[in-house]
Amino acid sequence: MTATHPDLHMPPRLLAPTGTPADLATHEQRYGPLSYGDQAALLTTIAASGLTGRGGAAFPVHRKLTAVVEAARRTGRTPVVVANGAEGEPASRKDKTLLALSPHLVLDGLQVAARAVGAGEAHLAVEEGVSSLESAVAHRGDPVPVRVVRLPKRFLSGQASALAQFVGGAAALPSYQDPPVRERGVRRAPTLVQNVETLAHLALIARYGLEWFRSAGTPGQPGSALCTVHVPGRQPRVTEAPFGTPLHRVVPLHGMSAVLLGGYHGGWIPAAEAAQLSLNATTMGAGVLAALPADRCGLAETARVLRYLALQSAGQCGPCLNGLPRIAAGFQTLATPGPQGTTRTDVSRWSGLVEGRGACHHPDGTARLVRSALTTFTSELDAHARGLCTATDRTPLLPVPQEF
Repeated sequence: MTATHPDLHMPPRLLAPTGTPADLATHEQRYGPLSYGDQAALLTTIAASGLTGRGGAAFPVHRKLTAVVEAARRTGRTPVVVANGAEGEPASRKDKTLLALSPHLVLDGLQVAARAVGAGEAHLAVEEGVSSLESAVAHRGDPVPVRVVRLPKRFLSGQASALAQFVGGAAALPSYQDPPVRERGVRRAPTLVQNVETLAHLALIARYGLEWFRSAGTPGQPGSALCTVHVPGRQPRVTEAPFGTPLHRVVPLHGMSAVLLGGYHGGWIPAAEAAQLSLNATTMGAGVLAALPADRCGLAETARVLRYLALQSAGQCGPCLNGLPRIAAGFQTLATPGPQGTTRTDVSRWSGLVEGRGACHHPDGTARLVRSALTTFTSELDAHARGLCTATDRTPLLPVPQEF
């Protein structure tokens, strides 16, 4: 389901306004022709636009593009570009919605990125089950051929090094990123891995210029972003909002105790604090905003997610193999009313021990979620320790795949 908020004062940039998929003819009629332009001028425009990645890290796009170009010059290898549409985050719908409604905008952005780095091949990586993309690719006459790659449905399939390995023919498992994929990725070539929403913005910048792009958002964080909003009793909806928009205009906060900001590698914040915040590229992570009602237990919600995250690890290094299951089990004790002993202290300590020690950032993101829950739900932790739970509704809010 898609939605735009009438009080955000911005027409949709990325999603088909009718809510129906746009074929190539409809896409070209809406957006007009795409100009690739000179490589140097394109990089300069992207740098001046202030575009940051929409996959979670909010890294400046021009810096990643420039790093790939420089690595190609040093090594003499032709770069590869990969559009990351994996979206392994169960609470996120934004990338799937974008690919369903505006696939050609993403494919345009993939061609712009290929032009910017001088790539010789391009790949669109999506989860198994995402439909119609091969047909969209077949209807185009792109200068750099695009191959659709189907990824296994795993939380870590879209991690950059795992994605580069899978595109190159290996298993979709994260690897220690030294050197990073932008220097040595698919088949050891410099590789640009860019989220599909980021690429869609790139296509619009190439068409309309940096001033148009910067007309939305704030001077420090220009542009807009797609958000997946979860509210109890409703289907998740995807909405587009400019950076700087107050959170209370994107997600309803009345009657809520907390908001999960950024997804399962994000963090909980009290609703009163969320009411004072704006949409921010550095905190929105996967673009998930989930409002937790006062009658739900945030500890139970977090425990369910932590079990899922522990089971979704690649199991290649100690922090994931040993640390995350122990943290998940400890947090389940905290989520169950009754004696806790030293568990609260232990979970906090274990979370600190796993940070910065994995092959990827999975332990770091999981620890971030844990710390936020321990801080935001302090009163509920105290109630549980006394054998009580203030929640009266046990209906889960956050989606976790059924097999977990």
